[in-house]
Amino acid sequence: MTVDLGFGLLILALIVTSYAAVAAIVGVSRNDNRWVNSARLASLITFPLLTLAVVVLLYLITTGHYEVSYVYAVSSNAMPLYLKLTALWGGQAGSLVFWSWLMAAFSSAVMLRKWDRDREFLPWVIVVTMITLIFFLGMVIFFENPFVRFWGTPMGARIEAMFPPVGSELLVPNDGRGLNPLLRHPGMIIHPPMLYLGFVSFVIPFAFALAALITGRTDDRWIRITRRWTLVAWLFLTIGLVLGMRWAYDVLGWGGYWGWDPVEIAALMPWLTGTAFLHSVMIQEKRGMFKQWNMLLIILTYDLVIYGTFLTRSGVLSSVHAFAQSAIGPLFFAFIALTFVVSIWLMLLRWKSLRSEGQLQSLLSRETLFLINNLLFLGLFIECFWGVNFPLLSELVTGQKVTFGPEWYIRATGPLWGGLLLLMGIAPISAWQISTIKTLGRAFWKPFIPSLAAVGVVLALGIRQPGAIIGFWLVALVASVTIYEYWRGIRARSHSTGENVFQAIWRLTEKNRRRYGGYIIHLGIIFMALGVIGIEVFQQQTQGALTPGQQLELADYTVTYKSLAEWDTADGKNVARAVMEVSRDGKVLQELYPRRDYYYDSQQPMTIPGVRSTIEDDIYVILVDWEPISTRQATFKVFRNPLVSWLWFGSIILILGSIIAVWPTPERESAR
Repeated sequence: MTVDLGFGLLILALIVTSYAAVAAIVGVSRNDNRWVNSARLASLITFPLLTLAVVVLLYLITTGHYEVSYVYAVSSNAMPLYLKLTALWGGQAGSLVFWSWLMAAFSSAVMLRKWDRDREFLPWVIVVTMITLIFFLGMVIFFENPFVRFWGTPMGARIEAMFPPVGSELLVPNDGRGLNPLLRHPGMIIHPPMLYLGFVSFVIPFAFALAALITGRTDDRWIRITRRWTLVAWLFLTIGLVLGMRWAYDVLGWGGYWGWDPVEIAALMPWLTGTAFLHSVMIQEKRGMFKQWNMLLIILTYDLVIYGTFLTRSGVLSSVHAFAQSAIGPLFFAFIALTFVVSIWLMLLRWKSLRSEGQLQSLLSRETLFLINNLLFLGLFIECFWGVNFPLLSELVTGQKVTFGPEWYIRATGPLWGGLLLLMGIAPISAWQISTIKTLGRAFWKPFIPSLAAVGVVLALGIRQPGAIIGFWLVALVASVTIYEYWRGIRARSHSTGENVFQAIWRLTEKNRRRYGGYIIHLGIIFMALGVIGIEVFQQQTQGALTPGQQLELADYTVTYKSLAEWDTADGKNVARAVMEVSRDGKVLQELYPRRDYYYDSQQPMTIPGVRSTIEDDIYVILVDWEPISTRQATFKVFRNPLVSWLWFGSIILILGSIIAVWPTPERESAR
């Protein structure tokens, strides 16, 4: 009965969603606001309907209804409650339900705003959001139904079906397979929801952009309405990427935070175009320029969100993140193609009205630098898109799947990342409209000198790699410019108001949260860049088979194998844990405990490294393999990851800056 209720709620949600889209179109065609209001109310109903469906599914998971195929696949008796709750998005069908639920939540939230000033946008925002929701609900109901059950036939076969086949009986297994061990990490409790929130949030600015194209209202009103939505989407997507990096660092045993895995890149691509969009809309708001750019960027971001979901769930790519092979791949591809073609067609229809109100007047003006910024972000997107899709193309043409490794991505994208850092150091001090070398140099020389001093420090430390020297100089340059610009604002406010430095910092940030939140984001990025340079340029590693008492040497560290123990736990796993002693110059620094957990329910292992972290470096030890108890010989891989802690610290600063930038300003909101 409960299973039928959950499936019925999904069906009802699909009916209501379809009605909302049709009613909105009817309302526009008849110029009848009653139909539009009815569509708005229907779109609001989708959220409680899908909330109830999610509650039903969670109830089935947490109470062990293993006759439901999805529950059997992602849950088990040994799993704790918090992991059973996260199993909602731990499999393909559940993750699509979760995506649909979030989509309904965001579309309902946007329906609750006051529409008096923007009434012409309302029906088309409903249409776009509801069509997106219809697609995902259709995938869930007809292809990835989480309420399908096991049925046994008289011949002994097991069938998965929603309703009982003739002559069959319900099969109820005593236990389930359990969640994939790789997903039983604390980061995975938050990582997928953050990514999904980022993905779904970007649908809202896309919906307003299409509404602007359809209605012909191509001023910057749609951008101003969706500014905070876009910032929220970017914030969630950023948090999701950072948590994914931490998960990879803690669980996958790569020895690093990023392996250029196809699904990692699938989440990175909409972040790239979304970041370009966030920068570009500022130019349209201030100067009435880049309207065509902004339309193109938000269309790309929306379709990349759907495309990223497609790559993960279609099974066309081999990845530790991807789900199994599925029949939904062609339908995802068709939906992406349809939405992209329709969006581009609408943009071309309004192409003339999207022309800029001003022109670029100087090669060094802030507008020009923002245009170059867009080009670099698009260059990164194209390289990532090519790298991810080349294996599919090569398999289609030659029958062999040829993939690009991390080295190719690093060589291809490294110069573009460097170019973006350089722009972060120049753009904040360049002038609007007209900027010359002389005027730029007058503002640039003060922060430039500290950046040269930083290069001197790097050389004095014995660093001679050209890439590292350039990278550290760019980091120092951006830091100097950001701090200099912040200090100029603080000093000006202190002089005009008499406030002390701390008051001036608080008031300055509060008055212009978008600008100074952006500066804090830039500071977070340069801290992250320090970590990237450290691990990408200076990472060292070694590997060896040891018996207790033997050592591995790496840089000036000594890692000694002390012992290894193996036991079964109460939650249904086998643990093999080694004790490793890290010392430096004869002084013991810390004991590490790398281990391998084997989960009996899913019959899969998970590697947990032992890590010693400092601001200088991480010592990262992986238990690769071990011999029987009689010898206790074990194989270990040891990494030294310089400066990687700055990557995580910078991530926190970046998220803090994003929260400041997105936080509403009460006095401005009330005035508006």
